[in-house]
Amino acid sequence: MSDESHEPLKRLFFALDCAPAQRKSIAQWRSALQLRNGRPVPAENFHLTLMFLGAVEVAHIAEICTAASKVRVPGVPLRVALDRLDVWRRSGVLVLAPEQASPELLRLVYGLEQAMLPFGFEDALKEFRPHLTLMRDYRVPVPESATPPEFFMRADHFTLFESHKGRYRALAQWPLAPP
Repeated sequence: MSDESHEPLKRLFFALDCAPAQRKSIAQWRSALQLRNGRPVPAENFHLTLMFLGAVEVAHIAEICTAASKVRVPGVPLRVALDRLDVWRRSGVLVLAPEQASPELLRLVYGLEQAMLPFGFEDALKEFRPHLTLMRDYRVPVPESATPPEFFMRADHFTLFESHKGRYRALAQWPLAPP
């Protein structure tokens, strides 16, 4: 074991942030479902994960940011439909997901995965399934909804977040389109 193993670690992930007004409308829609199972994700934590990095040594964050800044971005803001309610049984989560992920979103994720390969992140081996998590520890079928989910997340940047004690803090962000 090298001395590097004593480096402080941070749990990091890349994501598209959810605008405050959108968080509020998604949270209101979720509360109308009157769910009695699982733990609600706090609305301020709503986001769409692009790539989960996991525990990262603080010393590598600057290099990760440099690599992320070189990812080819769509050149336009992303618009992601969140129009399907789904339960992922293995993870025990209730999610909002797009019926169909846009090619721009998939290219951005692929670019990030490629940029992170030199750091040894294995997340690239998992299939990317865009989603916004509504509930954790959710163990029942998909709830009936009086109004179908019809949300559109608009993102003009992507963000590197740190997850710390259930709170998410933005560490850096990069525009998806030229200003």
